[in-house]
Amino acid sequence: MLILRGTWMRGGTSKCWLFNAVDVDPLVQRTGDLDGLLTSAFGSGDPLQLNGVGGGSSTTSKAAIVRRSAEPDIDVDYLFAQVAVGQRQVEWGSNCGNCATAIALYALQAGMVAVDRGRTTVRMRNQNTGSVLAAEIDTPNASIPTDGIAAVPGTSALGVPVSLTFAGVVSSSALLLPTGNTQDLLVAQGREYRGTLVAAGAPAALFYAEDFGMTGAEGNEAITERLPVLVELRRQAALAMGLSRPEDPVVHAVPKVGIVGAPTEYRTSTGAVVGAEDYDVSVRMVSMLAPHPAIGLTSAVAVAAAAAVPHTTVAERTRAGLPGELRIGTAAGVIGTTITTSADGIPLTVTLHRAARRIATAELFIAESTPSLAGSR
Repeated sequence: MLILRGTWMRGGTSKCWLFNAVDVDPLVQRTGDLDGLLTSAFGSGDPLQLNGVGGGSSTTSKAAIVRRSAEPDIDVDYLFAQVAVGQRQVEWGSNCGNCATAIALYALQAGMVAVDRGRTTVRMRNQNTGSVLAAEIDTPNASIPTDGIAAVPGTSALGVPVSLTFAGVVSSSALLLPTGNTQDLLVAQGREYRGTLVAAGAPAALFYAEDFGMTGAEGNEAITERLPVLVELRRQAALAMGLSRPEDPVVHAVPKVGIVGAPTEYRTSTGAVVGAEDYDVSVRMVSMLAPHPAIGLTSAVAVAAAAAVPHTTVAERTRAGLPGELRIGTAAGVIGTTITTSADGIPLTVTLHRAARRIATAELFIAESTPSLAGSR
């Protein structure tokens, strides 16, 4: 048996296992198989992940390997892993803002970052994408919080408040819109769909809800009914954005795919009524072959960035005046974002307010005979 020490954290609406690189590196050197280490630890290959610590869903089957950074302006680097549930597979192509929220608190609690009196900023770099994030956590009298009363849509659980800013969202409009178009026409199952393909936070394909016969404010059961076409559109978007080639195996982590609509009154997944005046744009996203219960933070960044660019699908359906605040209506409720732009309108930063909490620290026992996976890191 291999023994891997880890910390279980909740960040926003996700649960993530966080591992210190000093514990992971020796095991990877011994086995040569980081993918196999994680899939065995999580119990992947079983839809319930019964033989591991995975939660049986995309939002609870996540991990990150965290290390102190050698860069002077970065505190910690982290490598994010979206661990598949029913397959023994790990996808490394994306980032997770909810997990980044947890990583910021973890870095403080693990002693990886010096604590300031009053408020501490944790500067993080996602090694998957190169994205730089800054998290701010209140540390009165240099004390590190262990619990808090901050809430976020999508869960009734409370946690330590964390303000998370995605810095350097994009440096030019050419990088923001990989195809060079504010809208592209993609074909799936013999029909045409209008979408904006945007690379910010996480690559995302955002389609008009009306092209699916929807308003964008429906419950996630309506998204479930349209999963086959959305999955096919995700594949078409990946090819159009240059994220994959026709001969590459299909992956489901990026681009994120979703629908957008104008504000209209709706009921959240908990039954609360949200008025059309309470938010600026309606969004429903898909995460790893299932409707996201709210919205991933990297997807929220992509939506916010697209909203700041005229003639995108998001800008055409939002009534917010940007830069400034954009309120995103999700199935779980309204998520607020704050956007800054350059003088020529390029999105620079997106800030969101989240909550995090440490759940447990543990030793995970992993069978060393785990079969190696193709493409392991």
